[in-house]
This record gives sequence, C-alpha cells and structure tokens, in this order.
Amino acid sequence: MTQANVIDQTTSIDERAWIREAHSVVADLMIHDARVYWIDLLASAALAWGASALYFLAEPWSVWQFTGLVLASVGFYRAGTFMHEIIHMPRAVLVHFRKAWDLLIGVPLMMPWILYKNHIGHHSRVHFGTPQDGEYLPLASSPLRETLLYLLKLPLLSLMVLARFALAAPLSWLIPPLREWVLTRASAYASNPFYSKRFPARDQRYLLAVEIACLCWIVFWLAMTLFGPVELVHWLMAWLLHALTLGLNWVRNLAAHRYDNHGQALTHTAQFQDAVNITGQTWLTFWLFPVGLRYHALHHLFPGLPYHNMGQAHRRLLQHFGDESPYTKANHDSFFRVVGDLLKGAASTPADRSAIKVWRQGAQPKASGRMAR
Repeated sequence: MTQANVIDQTTSIDERAWIREAHSVVADLMIHDARVYWIDLLASAALAWGASALYFLAEPWSVWQFTGLVLASVGFYRAGTFMHEIIHMPRAVLVHFRKAWDLLIGVPLMMPWILYKNHIGHHSRVHFGTPQDGEYLPLASSPLRETLLYLLKLPLLSLMVLARFALAAPLSWLIPPLREWVLTRASAYASNPFYSKRFPARDQRYLLAVEIACLCWIVFWLAMTLFGPVELVHWLMAWLLHALTLGLNWVRNLAAHRYDNHGQALTHTAQFQDAVNITGQTWLTFWLFPVGLRYHALHHLFPGLPYHNMGQAHRRLLQHFGDESPYTKANHDSFFRVVGDLLKGAASTPADRSAIKVWRQGAQPKASGRMAR
C-alpha cells in the first residue's frame, strides 16, 4: 500500500467518524413536521396568487401593480422552493403534499417537481462538482464571460419552459426520437447546460400526467386569449412575473456553492465545504434564501434534514464543535461576499486554465481524496 493510499484511508476514517458524531448531535431533528409544511406552503401560495391578482388587475404602471409583481414573485419563489424539500422526502412522507404542490405551483408555473429528480445526483460523491452534476458550473475557476453567459440566460428561462411544455412535449408524444431527446436533454432542472441524463423510466407515467396537465393549462389561457378577456399584454406580464420568480433562484444560486472545483470527485467533507451557509441575518437573507436555502452546506452534510429544523441544527453543531471544525469552514456572513469571491476567482482565471473546458468536453470525474481547500 502506498503512502498516498494510507493517507486517503486515514482521512476517510476520520471523515466518517466526524460525520457520525455530527449526526448524533442532530439525529432527533430529522422528523418532518407536516403542520409546518402545510401552513407554510398554503400561506406562500395564498400570498403568491393574491398578489398576482393585484398585479394583473391594478392600474397599469401604478405602485399597486409594482407591489403585486414583487410580492407575487417572492410568494411563488418561496412556495416553489418546497420542490427541493419534496425531492429529499422519503416516499411515504407527506404523500398528498407532493400532489398539492403540483396543483398549486408546479403545473401553473410549468415546473412540476418530478423534473427535479436529477437533484439526487447533485449529492453523489461521484458526480458532485463534476460535468455529471446538473447543478454545478465552475464559474469561479472559469473566465468572467462564463458568469455573464449564465446571467444572460435569465430572461430566456421562462420561454424555454413554455416551449418545453407547449411544443416539445406534445410533439414528442408523436415522434419517438424527439421523445428520447426530451427525456434526455429537456427533463431535468439544471444550471449546467452540458448536463445530459435520461429521465428514469419508473417515473415516466407521472411525468406524462403532469405534461398533459401543463399543456391543458397553456391551452386554457390560449382559449382565454382568443375568446376571452386575456390580451397579449397579459402574456408579457405573465412572462415578467415568471422570469422574476425564476430569476430570484437563478441569482441566489450564485451563492449556493464556491464553484471553484475543476471536475474532481470530492469527499463528503469537501462537498459540504464547497457549499455555502449564509449566516448573516439581513432582510436579503430572509427574502433570497427561503425554506432553509441559507443553510446549503448543512443540507449537503445532512440532505434529509427538514428545513424547519435547520436553524436549530446549525446552532447545535456550532456549539458542539466550536469555531475550529470542518463545519465552520462552510459558513459565510454575506451573500455579496460569496458572489464577490466568485467574481474575483473568475477575473483571475485566464482562458487557457478555464475549468469550463472540462465541462464542455464532458470529461469523466477524477478521483480525489481532498478534504478541504
């Protein structure tokens, strides 16, 4: 056995021991409180739909219309982030909650939770931080133009969603090769444009059901445009609301990770240290990181931890391990500082050392015993 193998084996043992100890500190917090989930979702959906009514019915260009737009986007964004909770729930937990979420949010916004099944791969030690990770782009280790390209996609996201359900889905039901493409390239929520993985066969029946529901929703509003009171300006307003809702998450995602990996597979500890906890208590943290998203590193440490217990789990870990532990390396006090570090890294990365080349080439992840950077 080589010295490197001895070090890797020792590190792995130490890592597992630390994670087991950390889990023992928060083990009693792994239970989902159904009351919290239902109350939060229904309140967020009520805010979103009520503010949407204000937005569409208020005097054009008035303060009330602007207020409705802002509150509706925040409400939809908060309610939408429950998709992340749903993906990590055991199948037997809150079964009806999943269907209610699709009815209230998933189908109307054309973002059914089933398309987020790929998220589980984001927590894989083999795939995390590699080209096979649908939610990781090495923006901090690639030139600034890659971050600019990422941001320029923002106004197109809603149009892509509409095209996926209004055109690609129904056409793919009739054209098998197109269906295969849709299932492989257009059935996963991913920020990594090079990501490609076929949608799981066992979930295709539910996918077809929500595709039909989304198409019916679109046809309904087309009929209301042709024969009812809906005008083209309302479609423009709907695009703006939808784009702002998705945009909040798109911008928030810049501070979800450090994004400086070059494609190597990471250990569990290195994985959650690449993720970010935003510890500063500000109005921006409250609005931009709802439903536990501010504890993103904690989530990568314990993916099954319910959002309503994350604050308590965070405090326990800090108290138990103190200021010098693997966990504290993932804590950052400001969204702007995290994004600033990303931009600094991008600005100092020359084109010939860009990590995005690995993503474009679709290179296989490389093994690494890295614990921290």
